[in-house]
Parts: sequence; C-alpha cells; structure tokens
Amino acid sequence: MNYWLLIIAMGAVTYIPRMIPMVFLRDIEPSPFVRRFLNYIPYAALTTLIFPGILYSTNNLFSALTGGIVSIITAFYKENLLLIVFAGIASAFVIEIVLF
Repeated sequence: MNYWLLIIAMGAVTYIPRMIPMVFLRDIEPSPFVRRFLNYIPYAALTTLIFPGILYSTNNLFSALTGGIVSIITAFYKENLLLIVFAGIASAFVIEIVLF
C-alpha cells in the first residue's frame, strides 16, 4: 500500500509544476526574444550532458577531443546520426592505436 501512495505522490509532484503554467499562462504570448531563448534550451541541455561524456570517454584527453571534433565536423555537414557516432568512435580509436 505504501508503494502506491509513493507512486501517486511522485506523480502529483511531477504533474503539478507542469500543469500550473499551462493553466495560468495559457493566454499570454511570449515575446520573440523569449521564444528564441526557449528554442535554444534543448541544445544547451544536450551540450551540458554530452560534453563531459566526450572528455572522459577514453583514457587520453587528446583522443577523446579528436573524436568529439570529428563528430562535430560530421554533424556540421548534416550527415546521418549513425555515421556521426561511428566517425567519432573510429577517429578516437585510430588516434588511441596510432599515437598511444
């Protein structure tokens, strides 16, 4: 019984902060600046989650940064996501083998 109460309480704590702005701020139109700012939040959140993983992905910082830079360059050309990941992993692997 305690687990059900815990699940219901966690659901309410998660739902209420998301519901309140939708109900009370429904008729307010954000300014273009605020709208642009909110559009960039997912990119900033992904960057803060991914960048530390790149730095600590190998035992050597140079090979890790090489893999990250190759992935960024590949992503700049709007390649397939699988190709971006493979290019980063392969370049970090090659640098590890060749230099270290």
